[in-house]
Amino acid sequence: MPPFLLLHGAFCASWALDNYRAFFEAEGATITAPTLRYHDTVPGTRAPQALGTTSLTDFVRDLESVVRAMSEPPVIVGHSMGGLLAQMLAARLPARALVLLAPSPPWGTLPTTPWELASAHGLYYAGQFWNRPLKPTQWIADSHALDLLPPAEREAVFARFVPESGLATFEIMHWPMDLRRASHVEAKAVICPVLCIAGEFDRVNPPKTVASIAKRYRGNGHFREVENHSHWLIGEPGWEETAGHVKTWLKEIGV
Repeated sequence: MPPFLLLHGAFCASWALDNYRAFFEAEGATITAPTLRYHDTVPGTRAPQALGTTSLTDFVRDLESVVRAMSEPPVIVGHSMGGLLAQMLAARLPARALVLLAPSPPWGTLPTTPWELASAHGLYYAGQFWNRPLKPTQWIADSHALDLLPPAEREAVFARFVPESGLATFEIMHWPMDLRRASHVEAKAVICPVLCIAGEFDRVNPPKTVASIAKRYRGNGHFREVENHSHWLIGEPGWEETAGHVKTWLKEIGV
């Protein structure tokens, strides 16, 4: 089995993918799960100001070094923003397969729901957000990402959230205004199989949007919608079934 690289999403660190680490370690995989630059801040403390102007391309450059140190091309599993970083990384370096869990879409992917448009517009209420760290907001996390977790677990997960890059958030959610096209992915350069999974009730990266990501990769792209799930596919009740789908798909493609 090839090595696995697990990439967490926004406002998180490597702990967010602990369930997937344990699941695939039990299958015999060697797991690397880095914490993105400046995401090792102690929850509840001030993040380095440099986080605010850290780009998606900065995160990818850091991850390129991780991949180059591996013995062979990895299976890259990315959640949310980590799913976008996985695509960007696979367009630069060989990967055995991509597993994108509720992935953020790359540059040029049109939103498919009014909620996505409203969410992007709502960021402007935070002021000049694109050059400073963004603090996690509990009501947003509770209602949009952690909504299917039991209340006590929801509190425990949010307590571990850390600030996120305003610039990276801008690059994801306001890509038409990003002249650098930081989130651009050359789809033809991604030559490995790509599995895109979306939760039925996910409003952050809804099923239709995730399906359009899979279509970008033509014959290499595969899409699956999982019922009764939202955005936190990596830890919601029943996450093991989704991980089982991933395991089955990897076997089907010969991993």
